[in-house]
Amino acid sequence: QVQLVESGGGLVQPGGSLRLSCVMSGSIFSFYPMGWYRQAPGNQRELVAGITPGGTTNYADSVKGRFTISRDNAKNTVTLQMNSLKPEDTADYYCNTKIGSATYWGQGTQVTVSS
Repeated sequence: QVQLVESGGGLVQPGGSLRLSCVMSGSIFSFYPMGWYRQAPGNQRELVAGITPGGTTNYADSVKGRFTISRDNAKNTVTLQMNSLKPEDTADYYCNTKIGSATYWGQGTQVTVSS
């Protein structure tokens, strides 16, 4: 059974940085695309960044130039480096993968950007 476990959220001041990690188990990590989504209170869940098995990345316009997604296939881990954080980045962040017709989500990690 596929499991995704996120870590690395927390409270940070505007302009600060956080690094989120997600470890996948239960399938062959290197085969599948990975993504980070976020959901702020009252908002729909939105894609933040994605990475293909080959390493091609895509980003939401709101985070381009500030966030970087990467993957380490040897460690079954996808990472989201978040720099120059803004209060509007405050949300619960979720790791995601799609395997065939199935979509898997982690439990989420909370990011709060506030002074």
